[in-house]
Amino acid sequence: MKVLVIDAQGGGIGKQVVAAIKHKQPHIEITAVGTNSTATTAMLKAGADHAATGENAVVVGCRTADVIIGPIGIVIADAMFGEVTPTMAVAVGQSRAKRLLIPVNHCDNTIVGVSHLSVGNLIEEVLKEI
Repeated sequence: MKVLVIDAQGGGIGKQVVAAIKHKQPHIEITAVGTNSTATTAMLKAGADHAATGENAVVVGCRTADVIIGPIGIVIADAMFGEVTPTMAVAVGQSRAKRLLIPVNHCDNTIVGVSHLSVGNLIEEVLKEI
């Protein structure tokens, strides 16, 4: 199984996702793509097998992934303070991969009706889905 983890800003959510997957299912191949080098580095240090940075890396990674994991903002153009480009959002949205989107209420995007769970609890739900 090829898992693509996408994150922005400091890569905190992506870092936690990568570490949790590698702890529970170390055989899963993880490619981490950050919208910036800080996010990429955080996920790589957490144990990602491969890593890249930027828009084209998101587009290419979405072509071959079986599962894409990231905060909900990865499917919203201009989310995460503008780090998610429209091209990135389209690539994630059009991918044939299963998308596991973590519902964080940031950057003027609120997911109504979603419980206010901690990031740790949300990552546990991601692990169940994998």
